[in-house]
Amino acid sequence: MTDEYAERLRANRREKDEFFADHPQSPIPPEHRDGFDGLDYFPPDETYRVEATVTVHDDPEPVEMETTASNPVRYLRVVTFAFEVDGEEHALAGYRQAGEDGEIFVPFRDKTTGQQTYHRGRYMELEPEGELADGDVVTLDFNLAYSPFCAYSEAFACPLPPEENWLEIVVPAGERAPDIE
Repeated sequence: MTDEYAERLRANRREKDEFFADHPQSPIPPEHRDGFDGLDYFPPDETYRVEATVTVHDDPEPVEMETTASNPVRYLRVVTFAFEVDGEEHALAGYRQAGEDGEIFVPFRDKTTGQQTYHRGRYMELEPEGELADGDVVTLDFNLAYSPFCAYSEAFACPLPPEENWLEIVVPAGERAPDIE
């Protein structure tokens, strides 16, 4: 892993910690902010920064995602990312809400879910430069995987990763389970 990448990742994490500690829109409940001294992360690991091949869904299927509240949210499955970790093939679906452009939402669970990471799963976002096409190769960086705001406060309702995005591998990268007391 390049020092430059690791330093950029650490800077990104410091910025997020500052937001969580001080910002009025922080998901950390105000009564817990004084004791908040930063999120817990796995060390940066280039193994979990993978090249993924894109399959675009020209006629995206709607997917109802359960949420931490009682109301499901509808997303469209717009792409599938195929990638390898430790020589094994895996795939994750990427979603957008109807009418949205821009970033692609990639919620997932893996074998750290409920152990070392938030028990409801984690999220990644991918901001493609322009429209994706079949066969494009993009980087999925699990070092950027994060816990949704509902991990910190029940005031937030978050979509839960659908079963098609449950990975059968351990992904020790990104944010660990929040510890807010």
